Amino acid sequence: MQLRRVDNPPNPYLSQHAEWIEPPPLAQIEVYEDRSESILSRNDSPDLPYTWSVNPYRGCQHACSYCYARRTHEYLGYGAGTDFDTKLVVKPDAPELLARAFSKRSWQRERVNFSGVTDCYQPIEATFELTRRCLQVCMTFRNPATVVTKGFLVVRDADVLAGLNEAAGASVEVSIPFANPATCKAIEPQAPPPERRFEVIRRLRAAGVPVGVLVAPIIPGLTDRDIPAILEGAAAAGAQSASFTALRLPPSVEQVFLQRLREALPQRADRVISRLRDIRGGKLNDSRFGERMRGHGVYWEAITRLFELSAVRCGLRSEQTCTAQPPATPPAVRTDAQLSFNFSPEAKPLVH
Repeated sequence: MQLRRVDNPPNPYLSQHAEWIEPPPLAQIEVYEDRSESILSRNDSPDLPYTWSVNPYRGCQHACSYCYARRTHEYLGYGAGTDFDTKLVVKPDAPELLARAFSKRSWQRERVNFSGVTDCYQPIEATFELTRRCLQVCMTFRNPATVVTKGFLVVRDADVLAGLNEAAGASVEVSIPFANPATCKAIEPQAPPPERRFEVIRRLRAAGVPVGVLVAPIIPGLTDRDIPAILEGAAAAGAQSASFTALRLPPSVEQVFLQRLREALPQRADRVISRLRDIRGGKLNDSRFGERMRGHGVYWEAITRLFELSAVRCGLRSEQTCTAQPPATPPAVRTDAQLSFNFSPEAKPLVH
């Protein structure tokens, strides 16, 4: 397992924060257990095209610096930086909890999304197999599901996904925001390279699984130029649809992303920051519902047009990933972004 240095922004939920005055110690993967009694999270945001999500894990080994889910680790008492990449939480009872939820008379067999705040096919899935077992539960109950992932491991479950698609409906959205493998490595250091993800599309389509490509996030000034190549590669691999979102940088995530950007791509950093302000009215982030994952202005309109034209040329069905208008009133409960399980950050790790 590759070791990396600890680097976390201050956690706003803790009263103290330690600052290293020397290079911080090396960190390695730790896996913790969560024994909460629920697995389905309800999404009330208009920015996401699903209501229910299943998160068998918390944190993600892919270490994408821009990941909006990094903030959820702060609710655990951890940091949004390296802690998110290395202090991983598993929910070993996830399949049983999902079966229990599906058994309720009130359940309407609504489509569920894997996952909202993690990648369900990050490397530890090879050991725990929680996502595969949850999909098998979906098969048993004939409940439709969608998977969003960067992980190559999803091809292992092509048989389950194909069977579920025939029984109730299933699809996979493969996230590919970069065409250049070197740039991908700089910003998504432990995720599979782009060509590996195109291979995911090829294998899943060969198995009969509906597949789309998700170009998310589009980082203005850095990855917008990659849109035609990504869509061409995805279409050649067999993708049927394409969608996209703009980069969003909630607090803490902004610090992680900008630090990684300046360290890994110093010559491009100022341009990216400038373009990001262009699409956000002078700000780096817009946290309002209905605005968080989109942009505005001439530059964003050019990106949108480029995506639409590229999708048409490649024969891909272009889909929006968020709605145009925010809700009239903000939701009272955001279970997708808050802890709803019984977890102690001081619990003994399962794996070092």
